[in-house]
Amino acid sequence: MNEKPSFKQRQFEAREDAILDAAHELLANRGYDQTTVDEVAAAVGIAKASLYKHFASKEALATATMRRMLGRVLAYIDTLSPELGPDESLRAVLEWALRLRLAGGLPTLPSSNSALVDALTKDDAYVALVVQLSSRLGFWIQFAKATGKLRTDLPDEAILLSFYARTCDPTIDFLKRGGALDDETIVQTMLTLFFDGVRTPRM
Repeated sequence: MNEKPSFKQRQFEAREDAILDAAHELLANRGYDQTTVDEVAAAVGIAKASLYKHFASKEALATATMRRMLGRVLAYIDTLSPELGPDESLRAVLEWALRLRLAGGLPTLPSSNSALVDALTKDDAYVALVVQLSSRLGFWIQFAKATGKLRTDLPDEAILLSFYARTCDPTIDFLKRGGALDDETIVQTMLTLFFDGVRTPRM
């Protein structure tokens, strides 16, 4: 039989969840470069030394936050109806991500920070989740091509990377700050910009 976790272990896990919640919110709203470990610790109400007992560095904290985020994306995909077509499934995931981004709930990380990139690529659990997500999306892309929904002249990888890029497109931030468009219009505009580029043209 599995032993129940001790009170101390439950406290440790609860604090770790609180740290990840705070990091998630700060990374989503301030970005990686503007977020500090001190701010995360302050948001949780603990000393920075206590945070380091859970995560050895800012890079490790960001990696753990993204692991949990990827898990949430995969969990959302599992809720989609199997009756949806591959292009509809892709659209549903992108729409979900865009709405989450506009609500301040989707953290994005810079690709130019070498220490962060190194931490991410060396984290087996993170890499496995990325591969799993890319495989799910990649299957839909191939299926959509096979059924005439997406352009066959575009490489699968280019479509996949463009899909990922839409979720962290700075255009969303500029449109949001501009105030001329509401969130719904921004979401539909971004969906149109992506899918009009990859969808098979109507004859």
